[in-house]
Amino acid sequence: MPALFDLDNTLIDRLGAFERWAAEFAAERGLGPGAVEWLVAADADGSVPMETFFGLVRDRFGLAEPARELWRAYRARLPHLVTCRAEVLDGLDRLRAAGWAVGIVTNGMADNQTGKIRHSGLATRVDGWAISEAEGVRKPDVRLFEIGAARCGASLRDGGWMVGDDLVSDIRGGRAAGLRTIWIDRNRPPASTGRPGKPDHVVTDVVAAMKLLIEMRPGGAGR
Repeated sequence: MPALFDLDNTLIDRLGAFERWAAEFAAERGLGPGAVEWLVAADADGSVPMETFFGLVRDRFGLAEPARELWRAYRARLPHLVTCRAEVLDGLDRLRAAGWAVGIVTNGMADNQTGKIRHSGLATRVDGWAISEAEGVRKPDVRLFEIGAARCGASLRDGGWMVGDDLVSDIRGGRAAGLRTIWIDRNRPPASTGRPGKPDHVVTDVVAAMKLLIEMRPGGAGR
């Protein structure tokens, strides 16, 4: 049975990595006082499309490169700044040992998200992943959850679980796909707009979500 996880700000600290990127970017280009704070605010915790974000950056700081080139350079760099806590990696190992098919279902660009998965150490701790750009469909569309389960050698026919921090993409989408859900409440404004889903459980950290799943038998934790 699948246990599917969101990537950004669920398994990895995307905000922390972005803050490190912003500090590097501002220093390398001499953007001046207040630049890092502006970049973090403009990103709005990843809720602004990156092509829009880099258009704003280019205009704000009078940069010569096209927004598309700035975005490409960002995607090449950010995966190297991503980290995954040891207890998260250990939790994934424990889930697989308990019989769960563990996967990642994430929206984003294939190069960026694949880089994060590989550089954070997650690639060897999960059975598979599905990235929206690579698959041509985005959460909350149920097809991405179906693909994610299939990448792990599992099916959604018997249910499963979705864990994530977005009440629309992860929770509403997961429930529509027939999954039970655990919401990571980060105490931040929602990143997605739309009708939110109602989670089965609420935790404040993905490790707590993993502990809930480890206490269940995969064959008895369906819908």
